Amino acid sequence: MVSQRIQPNLSALACATLALLFAVCIVGCHKEEQAVVGVAQNAVDAEHKAQVAASKRDQQRAQIALIPLPTKSLYLDVHEPGAWANPFLSVDAGWINLRITMADANPSTIGQGSMMRIEAARRQEIQVHPADLTDALIALPAGAWRYGRVVAVAESPLANKKDQPRIRRNVELAIQQLNDLGIVVEEWPAR
Repeated sequence: MVSQRIQPNLSALACATLALLFAVCIVGCHKEEQAVVGVAQNAVDAEHKAQVAASKRDQQRAQIALIPLPTKSLYLDVHEPGAWANPFLSVDAGWINLRITMADANPSTIGQGSMMRIEAARRQEIQVHPADLTDALIALPAGAWRYGRVVAVAESPLANKKDQPRIRRNVELAIQQLNDLGIVVEEWPAR
């Protein structure tokens, strides 16, 4: 009589265990399916962001392409940063100093270089974050590119020596951004 009571209980226990195991499998499979869907959605989002970035980079390249190619004979003999007429980047650890010299609006040679038309009055300097360098260069007017599509890059002479590795990384990042846009880089004082 005891064995008859145990057998139905064992059958019920086996059925309950199988049902529980089946439920755990269903829940586990559902969670795996959700994880796969999440990974797939992340991949789609990353692909979309990459396409948007590539489209923006193509638009930036098209805008920079409107600037003529550089004429090396115009800047070959320029050896002083103050005499450089194109955009000049002075790179520091946390920012980039962008110096531009606007073209003289008066095409006449009368009074050129005098107190009435000094070049320093047309010089402007702005500080930009390294990530914003491309947008800053695209925003420059055509008169700031007298030598063509070339930019001088130098490490800031005012920078702290302990920041040298960060400065060098920023210089390399700036050169990479410029090369990506099709801008020729003159690194100073390499000459």
